[in-house]
Amino acid sequence: MKPTRIEYPIRHCFLLLLIMTIKVKNVPIPEVTCSTCQACCCRLEVRILTDTGVPNQHIYVDEYGSETMLRLDDGWCSALNRDTFLCSIYESRPWVCREFEMGSYECITERKE
Repeated sequence: MKPTRIEYPIRHCFLLLLIMTIKVKNVPIPEVTCSTCQACCCRLEVRILTDTGVPNQHIYVDEYGSETMLRLDDGWCSALNRDTFLCSIYESRPWVCREFEMGSYECITERKE
């Protein structure tokens, strides 16, 4: 016996699409503290602009003589303690690191990326 194919004509087909937008106000931004920092800025290239006493073993000098903080193979700053995620040369850190304020707009933006 041959299978029979039955077709049902569809005369009208409606698709209802409902899109809702809910505006959320006053969503708290998670506070960045020493214990929640994650040291995201320690993956950025940091130019050494002034002499703050950064030890030579943490300085990379390129072929043009520009000085930056040395980053290791993992991409993190060489001065970052990998166990505590704290700066091992905090008192003599570069000027750029001193100005990069924890919890600032730049800090929050870097954490999102």
